[in-house]
Amino acid sequence: MRVVVQLGNPLPSSGIDFTGTAGESSVPAPVGPYTPVVVAGDWIVCSGQLGLFEGALVEGLGPQVTRAIANLDNLLASEGASLADVVKTTVFLSDIGGYAEMNAAYVAAFDGHAPARSAVAVAGLPLGALVEIEAWARRPGPIAPDN
Repeated sequence: MRVVVQLGNPLPSSGIDFTGTAGESSVPAPVGPYTPVVVAGDWIVCSGQLGLFEGALVEGLGPQVTRAIANLDNLLASEGASLADVVKTTVFLSDIGGYAEMNAAYVAAFDGHAPARSAVAVAGLPLGALVEIEAWARRPGPIAPDN
């Protein structure tokens, strides 16, 4: 699925098959009216992902972090990219007290890659999730010239 953003134009409808039950490589259906992954020039922008697997949240903060990052990886793969191409993430925690546990799962899921990151506490997340993670990635390959 490729959504290309041009200023002044509305976003086209998504072409990803959101079954949410196709196994490890599935992409959960969006939980709101947004596009899960957008290509804008050399950038791939992934909307916040929850720890959803087969239509339900996995249990616990660490597993939700791991699953949210796996969901990001699946979105990136739909555009020919991977977690290694991520340059920035934002982590939203429903309880900042889970910061250390989130860090441990985050580091393990990124397997040595350390993109820039912000982590903030929020009052609540969709579906009662404990964490939501969004990502910006640089498209692999040659950098397109400026227009």
